[in-house]
Amino acid sequence: MAMMFQNLTDKFENIFKKLKNKGRLTEKDLDTTLRDVKLALLEADVNFKVVKDFVSHVRRRSMGADVLESLTPAQQVIKIVNSEMTTILGGGRVTLERASVPPLRIMLVGLQGSGKTTTAAKLGLFLKNEGHRPYLIPADLNRPAAVKQLLDTAERAGLAAFSPGPDESSPVAIYRKAAVQAGRAGADTLIIDTAGRLHMDEELMAEAASLAGVIHPHETLLVADAMTGQDAVHVAEKFNTRLGLTGIVLTKLDGDARGGAALSMRRVTGVPIKFAGMGEAIEALEPFNPDRISSRILGMGDMLTLIDRAGKAMEEKEALKIAGKQIKGEFDLEDFRDQLRHIRSMGSIQDLLSMLPIPGKMKKSFAGEADEKDLARITAIIDSMTPRERQNPRIIKSSRKKRISAGSGTTVVDVNRLLKRFDEARKMMKMMGKGRRMKGKMPFPTV
Repeated sequence: MAMMFQNLTDKFENIFKKLKNKGRLTEKDLDTTLRDVKLALLEADVNFKVVKDFVSHVRRRSMGADVLESLTPAQQVIKIVNSEMTTILGGGRVTLERASVPPLRIMLVGLQGSGKTTTAAKLGLFLKNEGHRPYLIPADLNRPAAVKQLLDTAERAGLAAFSPGPDESSPVAIYRKAAVQAGRAGADTLIIDTAGRLHMDEELMAEAASLAGVIHPHETLLVADAMTGQDAVHVAEKFNTRLGLTGIVLTKLDGDARGGAALSMRRVTGVPIKFAGMGEAIEALEPFNPDRISSRILGMGDMLTLIDRAGKAMEEKEALKIAGKQIKGEFDLEDFRDQLRHIRSMGSIQDLLSMLPIPGKMKKSFAGEADEKDLARITAIIDSMTPRERQNPRIIKSSRKKRISAGSGTTVVDVNRLLKRFDEARKMMKMMGKGRRMKGKMPFPTV
C-alpha cells in the first residue's frame, strides 16, 4: 500500500530541494516554484479553485522583503506553504459536539463501500477509550450483511449494540427501540449506522432526511472514501446541501497517495474533517489534525501522532522495564517479539515511516527492508523457538535452527539472519544505554 500522500510528498520534496539550492530568491525563482507547486497539487486531484487560491495566498505572503531578502528564503517559503496547507485542511482540529443533555446522537451517512459500518465500530471504540459509553445502532436494513457486520465488530470490541428482530422493517422503529435500550444501559452516546447506496439517489437522501427528522442528531458525519478524490468532494457537497453535515470522516487515508479529497474537502464544502481512517484495524481511527497532516505532506514527518500511537501501544511501565533490560544487556528474543507486536499494532510500516522527518528515498529504502511480511516472518521464527531458546539465543545451534525454520515455514538462512541482526542490535542497545546512563539520562524509548 502506498504511503499517505506519497506522490505529493515526493513532488514537494523535489520542489523544495531546488529552492534550497538557489540561495537568495528572485521573483522569477518564486514564480517557477509556485508553478511547480500548482502542477503538483493539480496532479494530486486537488480542486482547481482551491489550488488557485492556495498559490495566490502563498505568492502574496512570499513577495515581502522578509522572504526575498532573507538569508534563508527557501525556509521562509516552506514555512508559508506549510501554514497555507494547514489552513486549507481546516486550520485546527475540530472535535465532536457535546450534548447538553446526554446522549450525544451521532448519525453516520455515506455511500455503500465508503467504510461506514466499520467506521461506526471504530468511532465507538475511540469514544469508549476516551471514557464514554457508546451504543451502536444498525439502521441499514437495505443490506442485511451490514447489521451482522456491525454486531460482530461491536462484540469483538466490547461495545454495546442494538440487535434488531427479524420483523424489524423500519430504520425509524429500530432507532426508537434502540434509544430506549441504550437509556437503560446507561449509554451517553448513540452511533447510528444508516443505509447507503452505490450511487447518490433521491431515495437515499429522503430516507436519511426522514431518519434525521426523528433522531435530531447533534452530529451528522459523512463517511467518505479518500481514495475517490474529487468524487468524494462532490458527494460531500450533495449530502451537506440536503442534510447539513457537521463533519466528515475520511476513510482509507493511509492508502491515498494523491490527497485530492483531503486537500479540497474543507475549502469546497465548508465542512470540517473530524476523523481519518488509517487502516483496517478497528483501532485505526484518528482525530484529523490539519497541522500534522500538512507536515506529513511536506515531508516534515508527524512525530506527535507517532508518539500518541506509541503511548497507546505500550504502557509506560512496560516501556521502562524493557529499556532497563536493554541497558543491562538482558534484552532477549521474547522482548524483541513483544516489541514487534507493539509496532505492528501502531499501523503499517509505510504509515509509521511517513511520520518520520526523513527524506523520501530513505523512507522507501527502510520500507523495502522492513515490510509487513518481514515482520510476520521474524515473529513466526521467534514463536517457533522454545522459551529457553528465546531467553538465551546462544544455545541455538545447527539442529535447533533446522527445527525452528521448519516450524516457522522459513529457511535456516532466515533464522541465521535474525539471530545475527538481534545480536548486533543488542550490543548496540547496551552501548547506547550505558552512554545515556553515564550522562544521567533516562533510557531511550523502545517502541
